Amino acid sequence: MSETEPPDPPSLPAPPVVEEHPYAVFANRDFTAYLIARFIGAFGQQMLTVAVDWELYERTRSPMALGFVGLSLMLPMILCTLPAGHVADTFDRKKIILGSTAVLGLASLGMTLVSAFTGPHIKAFQIYVYLLLVVIGAARTFLWPASAAFIPGLVERKQLARAVTFNSASFQLSAVLGPAMAGVILWLAHGAWMVYALNIVAAFVAFLLIQPIRHQQKFAEREPVSLKVLIAGFRFIFANKIILGTISLDMFAVLLGGAVSLLPIFAKDILQSGPDGLGLLRAATPIGAVICAFIIAHRPPLKKAGGTMLWAVAIFGMATILFGLLNQQTLGRWIAAPNAVWFWLAFLVLAVGGFVDNISVVVRQTLVQLLTPDEKRGRVSAVNSLFIGTSNELGGAESGFTAQMFGPMMHNSVATGTILSVVTGGFGTLAVVLAVAWIWPEIRRYGKLS
Repeated sequence: MSETEPPDPPSLPAPPVVEEHPYAVFANRDFTAYLIARFIGAFGQQMLTVAVDWELYERTRSPMALGFVGLSLMLPMILCTLPAGHVADTFDRKKIILGSTAVLGLASLGMTLVSAFTGPHIKAFQIYVYLLLVVIGAARTFLWPASAAFIPGLVERKQLARAVTFNSASFQLSAVLGPAMAGVILWLAHGAWMVYALNIVAAFVAFLLIQPIRHQQKFAEREPVSLKVLIAGFRFIFANKIILGTISLDMFAVLLGGAVSLLPIFAKDILQSGPDGLGLLRAATPIGAVICAFIIAHRPPLKKAGGTMLWAVAIFGMATILFGLLNQQTLGRWIAAPNAVWFWLAFLVLAVGGFVDNISVVVRQTLVQLLTPDEKRGRVSAVNSLFIGTSNELGGAESGFTAQMFGPMMHNSVATGTILSVVTGGFGTLAVVLAVAWIWPEIRRYGKLS
């Protein structure tokens, strides 16, 4: 340095990073309106799901009938996922959300009429219900990728993790209140048609709330529809090991460890708690998830997100095993306790499972949105929805079929088959965690979620 050059200024310490208030994202009116609309729409759908499961089992007394609910919802997912992702990237996502919401409302109208007027005709009732569930499944398949890709267009990137957390909390809160409300209505009205009718109102209100929302969207370049364009989401996911691993973990864990579709049997035949008990059991998992979501929202982003997610899914598997054992037919042989005690212990275990499961959901959904460019978010979100939605519905079918196999097909009771189905599924979830941790070590090493 020459003598005429001024000396370098002294280096100043970097300004401290100011953590944004956890609820700052709610200053965004469009995001807040969307969150309320999502809650109301999901609230109605949660009520409908409980009512369908209860009415089918009440009329048929068959675990297989519950299994076919999952298959009816899964079939349109398989057929419509690729076009749904392409549509979400090519067309206005808000219009897709509005159209899907309208179809869900019309399907609920159909469910109301079928429930009220089919009377004792069980076969006709089942056929109509399964056909309407196919329509609901198709509408959801178009709704989910458009909805998931919609959020990044409402908030700043730095707020995305918290927006995803509150979005998950909104859904889980609907899953708390929806089943509980459905259980109360089923108990008071002695008929599911009123639940379906309320879902029509919920869809209409959600439609009105979404209509004025403004959002930003980068549209994908219009290309002729081809297999290459449609499978772009699959190609992106399989090229990204972290996204592929997290989606695979969630998919197979839910496929094997989900006990939700068998809750009507637990409520009626195992824990003997009736429709109000079914509503509480359905609410237990999302209650745990809501508590988890609000704790996460008040903490900095996870610093060891990958390892935390793996442990969370492992605990979910252990909670599933314990839920299957907490009843008079298993542990009741050695521990004397009234049914009410077993019910509330089972409720608590389900809540713990929901708490840890929400950690996995927040990590997966945040990573998918952070690591995906906006013009591909619809197709990637569609594939994500296919993996997770299919595992939910196929998991319901798997649970129903294994309950039938371990039960009546092996000359055991339906209750025994249901317990065995849930316990073996929980052990399957633990095996999945070990496999994912070994196949994708990148997940174990993944750090801060930001």
